[in-house]
Amino acid sequence: MTWPVMGVFLGITRPFLTRLGALVLCSGLWAAPALAAEWGLVAPGAPDDLGDRLRAASTVGDTVERDTATRQDLLAAAQADYARMVGVLYQAGYYSGTVNIAVDGREAADIPPLSPPDQVSQIAILVQSGPKFAFSTARVTPLAQGTELPDGFAPGQPAPSDLIGDAARAGVDGWRALGHAKAKIAAQDITANHTQRRLSADITLTPGPRLRFGQLQVPNTGAVRPERIRAIAGLPSGQVFSPDDLEEAAQRLRRTGAFSSVKLTEADTISPGQRLDIDAGLVDAKPRRIGAGLELSSLEGFGLSAFWMHRNLLGGAERLRIEGEVKGIGGDSGGIDYRLSGRFDRPATFTPDTGVYLEATLQEEDEPDYRERSLQVGGGVTHIFNDTLTGEAGIAYRYSEIDDDLGSRTLEHLLLPVSLTWDSRDDPLDVRNGYYLDMNVTPFVGLNEDTAGAWVMGDARGYWGFGKDDRFVLAARAQIGSVNGASLTELPPGMLFFSGGAGTVRGLPYQDLAIDLGGGRRVGGRSFMAFSGEVRAPLRGDFSAVAFYDVGFVGRDSWSADNGDWHSGIGLGLRYATGIGPIRVDVATPVDGGSRGDIELYIGIGQAF
Repeated sequence: MTWPVMGVFLGITRPFLTRLGALVLCSGLWAAPALAAEWGLVAPGAPDDLGDRLRAASTVGDTVERDTATRQDLLAAAQADYARMVGVLYQAGYYSGTVNIAVDGREAADIPPLSPPDQVSQIAILVQSGPKFAFSTARVTPLAQGTELPDGFAPGQPAPSDLIGDAARAGVDGWRALGHAKAKIAAQDITANHTQRRLSADITLTPGPRLRFGQLQVPNTGAVRPERIRAIAGLPSGQVFSPDDLEEAAQRLRRTGAFSSVKLTEADTISPGQRLDIDAGLVDAKPRRIGAGLELSSLEGFGLSAFWMHRNLLGGAERLRIEGEVKGIGGDSGGIDYRLSGRFDRPATFTPDTGVYLEATLQEEDEPDYRERSLQVGGGVTHIFNDTLTGEAGIAYRYSEIDDDLGSRTLEHLLLPVSLTWDSRDDPLDVRNGYYLDMNVTPFVGLNEDTAGAWVMGDARGYWGFGKDDRFVLAARAQIGSVNGASLTELPPGMLFFSGGAGTVRGLPYQDLAIDLGGGRRVGGRSFMAFSGEVRAPLRGDFSAVAFYDVGFVGRDSWSADNGDWHSGIGLGLRYATGIGPIRVDVATPVDGGSRGDIELYIGIGQAF
């Protein structure tokens, strides 16, 4: 019996049970699965990695282990493994091997599928790889200018079959990148010379015509209006076809969150004028989403948060998110804090990557050193520069009623917030590799005071996985802030800086570090720094451990580390992985600036940063 694959033939011989059984038993690879069946695989003379790949590809082992597997299932798995073993051999560059699969001494390929044996006791797989082949010819023609074929696709190099496919795809992709959307493989001549152990791979491409984007064809069946879908996608109709532009259009649609599935496919036929229309395959996501969170600190008490979101409010993929938060319940950090906010986003308002937003926040902060009631309303524009860099610029009005150690007062400010966010993290819920940088600059003007200044805040984070499968993670965070151009009495406490607590320095009381005015009076500082480092290590199952060290600084001056104080804390944590991020438990104690021996407990969802 022979198995043709890619024009190369692999022989399958009829084995002798005694020979094959001895090989399998000597291998020590027998398992003891369901139905009292045993199985084993041996590949004499094959490299260890090839043997591992063969075992991983076999379906027999998994089927035998299933308690519900029938004799028909076992026979089907054995017969399917011929092609799977051949595939692994070809992928590794072996084209003259043999595969024998015996089911209780009978060649599996010779057993009629509709007449399985009454019982299956043993399945033995013998794979003889034979010699490894090298390329005698490795050619893809014609190639577009600038096309680079995979390393190793050259005469004299090992000839794994996957490399041939990679080379062919690289050739087609090279033409598509130049606008030849219909480039394809016209012919392939792949021949194995078993005597010389050589493989000839000669692939011919047909580039096809150079095309331009046509129209985005959108079925009028979804919740988002077709004209808004086209505006969001921003398909560059009339421009030369580009796979990158096509993927970017799809990514814009995914980012809205209004669709659970987005697929943009090229039309089968070319329209007049060498135009290629694009068909949009979209599946609407559920429009509404709700969520809630809970945090607990031994000093700050409970914090509860919740949100409601609509992802297609007006039929144009507009997003409305309303959030509420209550903090300090049962804590010893002032009174209870309340916050209610709402934000409306409309994508693709000015350009496919430029949208608008409106937002409002109403909150009351009852903190150890001040009480502030504030209302802030504003709006602006958002822009997506690429998959990792986004920005916002806007204008806002802030009204604040304040009671603190500087007295009672009412302040009004006009704010001009500008922010940039760069995010390359692999998983925001539980990062193992990547970087995050958030930079905010907010110039302001006092409307009831003749003042002007700027509030600046930066948050940088880095994550480095190491060890097998990045099981260990080193995480670091730096926060730096400053406010200048106004006196302390001309600024609301919410625009000043404190340190201590879960978001800055664990182990120290909430907002423990501030500017001491004497006589028991304290206010926030005009400069701030905080640095955190964590080592995250796996334990067993879904559990992992964390060791961390936090440092914080609050200063009286805008840009100086001289006129201020530092404090620090150290601790250990436990994490339990869930689908919404790890459940976090941290225990910390002061190192500098607090009472030695004090212990603070923090519980929440998600990593600390």
